[in-house]
Amino acid sequence: MHPYGLQTEVFDPAQREQLIMDQLPQVHLIARRFHERLPQNVSLDDLISSGVIGLIAAIDNFDPAHGVKLKTYAEHKIRGAILDSLRDLDWASRHRRKKAKDIESAIASAEQRLHRAPTEEEVAAEMKLTLHQYQERLMEVQGLNLESLDLKIGPNGKQALITMVPDTEEPSPAQVLERAELERLLAEAIDRMPDIEKTILSLYYREELTLREIAKILDLQISRVSELKSQAILRLRAQMRVRWPGPLSQ
Repeated sequence: MHPYGLQTEVFDPAQREQLIMDQLPQVHLIARRFHERLPQNVSLDDLISSGVIGLIAAIDNFDPAHGVKLKTYAEHKIRGAILDSLRDLDWASRHRRKKAKDIESAIASAEQRLHRAPTEEEVAAEMKLTLHQYQERLMEVQGLNLESLDLKIGPNGKQALITMVPDTEEPSPAQVLERAELERLLAEAIDRMPDIEKTILSLYYREELTLREIAKILDLQISRVSELKSQAILRLRAQMRVRWPGPLSQ
């Protein structure tokens, strides 16, 4: 029984141990993907340890009545636990987060003025920076794009993103409509992006390639791929803040 009186799935000790072992590769995968985007001083082992804590919490509190599969719920909890550990480390200062917000604002302002996706040079000019200074700024904020599935979205800003990707066979009509609208807006935002940024996002998120692998495919430096990925995500966030009727941050 859940500590707050909610019904949860009860696994016997052997089942629980097997489930943990089965999901451990997912913990390592998620931790490595986080680690790739973080400063070098962040320990991969620490991220894995935090992820294991999230995994155990997922197994101990899983409720199949919510229509979400254990694997999906576990991934959500693993990511959340790792993000919580990063917040505790305070590796991302408020100053760096402000820089990311400034880039988003500059992208949005330039796009509104130009009526198209601005180039790097145009965003740099909007921020009164040289192109080199702007690219350095992108490198500084490269790890700040991380969001957990607790991200609040929707018209009232109260729906967690985890509820937008249910595994149930029969999602509610409201979920279907809201998800369809979100997907439509995301597709439009992505379509407006420069081709190179679209390609990087597709290879990274759809094909799940590492930045190193993408760099080899595109014949670019890893640092350049990282810059373009950060810019692409900030560009998407800037567009969605304007187009989606609700807050896009926690």
